[in-house]
Amino acid sequence: MTAANGKPEKIRCDACPVMCYIAEGRSGACDRYANDNGQLVRLDPLTILEKTEASGGDIVPFLEKEWEGDILPPKDGFVTAIGAGTTYPDYKPAPFIVSSEVDGVDMITVVTEGIFSYCGVKLKIDTDRHLGTECAPVRADGEVVGHVTTSEYGSQMLSLGGVHHLTGGSKKEGRVTCATMLALCNGEEVDLEIDDGADLRVQAGKAPVINGDLEVRMRVGCGSATVGMFAAQWKDLVDEVIVVDDHITGVMSEHQAGKVIGWEPTGIKINGRRSTPGRYFQVAEPGTGWGGTNLQDPLSIIGAFDAKTAKPGLSLLMVSTTGEHSAYYELNEELMPVQKDMPDRLQPSVRRIEENCEPAMTSVLFMAGAGGSLRSGVTEHPVGLTRSVQNSLTYVSCGGAPVYIWPGGGITFMADVTRMPKNAFGYVPTPALVAPIEFTMRAEDYKALGGHMDYVMPLSEALTGKTGRQNDHILKGRRSVSSPGGKSWPTGSDNYPWKGAR
Repeated sequence: MTAANGKPEKIRCDACPVMCYIAEGRSGACDRYANDNGQLVRLDPLTILEKTEASGGDIVPFLEKEWEGDILPPKDGFVTAIGAGTTYPDYKPAPFIVSSEVDGVDMITVVTEGIFSYCGVKLKIDTDRHLGTECAPVRADGEVVGHVTTSEYGSQMLSLGGVHHLTGGSKKEGRVTCATMLALCNGEEVDLEIDDGADLRVQAGKAPVINGDLEVRMRVGCGSATVGMFAAQWKDLVDEVIVVDDHITGVMSEHQAGKVIGWEPTGIKINGRRSTPGRYFQVAEPGTGWGGTNLQDPLSIIGAFDAKTAKPGLSLLMVSTTGEHSAYYELNEELMPVQKDMPDRLQPSVRRIEENCEPAMTSVLFMAGAGGSLRSGVTEHPVGLTRSVQNSLTYVSCGGAPVYIWPGGGITFMADVTRMPKNAFGYVPTPALVAPIEFTMRAEDYKALGGHMDYVMPLSEALTGKTGRQNDHILKGRRSVSSPGGKSWPTGSDNYPWKGAR
């Protein structure tokens, strides 16, 4: 169409609330939709998972070659929501409602890219180092994008995003929050700063860089657990062992593990809050030194030895929970510990602690709630879909990856982004993330839910790129992604214990 001034008319995109007017040959603000000769086209191709025996596979580059019309066997292909488009405005049925047969059962998979303002990213950073105090703000490009949350065993946890950062602050805060989450979910490297804490460089599936240093390993256990694990290996090699830990420092001669195998008292005194025998809390402040403490000199946690028990020459091994720090001491005539070279007899045990640590890694978990608007694209009875998910009649996946569904109301899910194809996420400048979500169920259950049966199409038809909605955008093709071996297949029997006769 041409305007009165002779220039091609702009077309309006209705894929999100921004409602861009797009000029010929240009894309909208999200870079996902464009004007191609007056037609609204979807720039990202529809992504199909292909089952392979290999442990992984590369994405076939979009438009590297022309599609030759091959049809994937239904048992080996799964239409993801990546590249499918959205349900906005929300009276629309989902872009693809696909029928297929799985193990002799008629199945329906409904795919859509959800526009998620209510979404966030959980970062699990495997490190013994203290990154920041709980609730400390986490910043990207100077903007607060989240906070430090409760640490877990051997890992520090960050909670990023959420509707308040996306929409409740300044425009810049919202933009930066959206961009940070998008980069993390798409497997890109991101720099973060924690107030009064560490500077981080994180990337899904990679070791974190903390204050400029690449982290290597995650602790084998707390100080108490490490004492228990290695007590027998240290017996008769050293008189005392202290495993320094920010949370629970272990002292061998007092610990139950030492008592059971006959460890003699050493007269040692620890400056910390004694919990149970051989287990001490708060021996130092959190930090990036020994065992996640701020200690550079571990002897600062030791008080005067009891002269009634301790003897000159008593040997002492101090080690951290990762084996990164270790030192050997012997008591002099004044019962003061003096550092000596690490004896050959103790070096294998220190190395064994290191060997039993797991490699440091950053895990990125996308978390979102599928609201009523998104669910209306699946069925005319949105709460029925929620109950179907809760009753395990409907299987939810995210870009073909399995998700954890949180209990309680709504469909709140969490997915590991490393189990999804690369660049599975997009954004709209409201701001919000765009993420794929798929609902798979028996055809009879979908009909009973009040599903949009008039828009159901066979898998072979969906693979041509045709959508199930009238007057919709045009897809620009499809891409194939190999399904990682050893991981659950979206329509596998393990996901559907109810597929047999009921």
